[in-house]
Amino acid sequence: MTNVSVVIPCYRSARTLPALVERLLAVLPAAADLFEVVLVVDGSPDDTWEVAQGLAERHGSVRAVLLARNYGQHNALVAGIRCARYEVMVTMDDDLQHPPEEIPRLLAGLEPGLDIVYGVPSGGTHGRIRDFASKSLKCGLSGRFGAENGADISAFRAFRSFLRESLDGVGGPHTQIDIAFSWATTRVGTVQVRMDSRHAGRSNYTPAMLVRHAIGVFVGYSTLPLRLVTYFGLLTGAFGIVLLTVFLFTYWSGDSTVKGFTSTASMIALFASAQMIALGIIGEYLGRIHVERMGRPTYIVRSRAESGAAQPMTVTGGPEGWSA
Repeated sequence: MTNVSVVIPCYRSARTLPALVERLLAVLPAAADLFEVVLVVDGSPDDTWEVAQGLAERHGSVRAVLLARNYGQHNALVAGIRCARYEVMVTMDDDLQHPPEEIPRLLAGLEPGLDIVYGVPSGGTHGRIRDFASKSLKCGLSGRFGAENGADISAFRAFRSFLRESLDGVGGPHTQIDIAFSWATTRVGTVQVRMDSRHAGRSNYTPAMLVRHAIGVFVGYSTLPLRLVTYFGLLTGAFGIVLLTVFLFTYWSGDSTVKGFTSTASMIALFASAQMIALGIIGEYLGRIHVERMGRPTYIVRSRAESGAAQPMTVTGGPEGWSA
């Protein structure tokens, strides 16, 4: 056995946290020598912080962190990972879809030759449309950014704590920890685990949000869209040359009659569309650079809670993070 930190980003989970922590405290003593549960409340508008704070004050192995506002799931994970204390970390969702009873299976899959292992569900868990959108995003990650196992990426993961060094260069609001991990190691494995249905509320990840997330990932961690702009420009240029050849051939063959406005308008619309798409993609990159230059933090910790009184804090999301 080993020492384990379980990091859980929490948002609108006041109804599920008590049962989640109870099940974790029942499972972890047999799975680890020492353990802790780190609840990172990501600026939730309900009473999730009050629930997490109460759990931390009642249980010595539970710690709670309140972020100053909602920064997003991956930013909250960065905050929790940086303040975790033990050599193996497990991340999971707060809605009980990731059963705590599957953590021993996940830890057993983290063999000496692996640095990170993902819990892969045996079947879909979010409905056909959501599952299709999620799988499409993961397949898009596969083979890109060095994430050869992109199709197996899951929020239910176990990894060795040295991987958090790959997060030292992560800053600003746009964070994707799995890509950062893929830059640090290729020793990645998977374990088949059971996934349960959501116990309360509904997922904040809609298909539209997954599309936005995919755009953010590709723009933030790859130059592929810029290359696609180049290819699209070459394609439209070739199409323009073909049209010019056709018009010249028609003219030289003696047919100088103007065919009408439709073909001209279509050409203008086609090339204008190509230019606008190119400008839009370049604008996304310039916008990312602008946001990074503004120094927007990955997260700021407002308060933390352990056994005893809650303590106010102001910690920005730098590489040093927050430690006990």
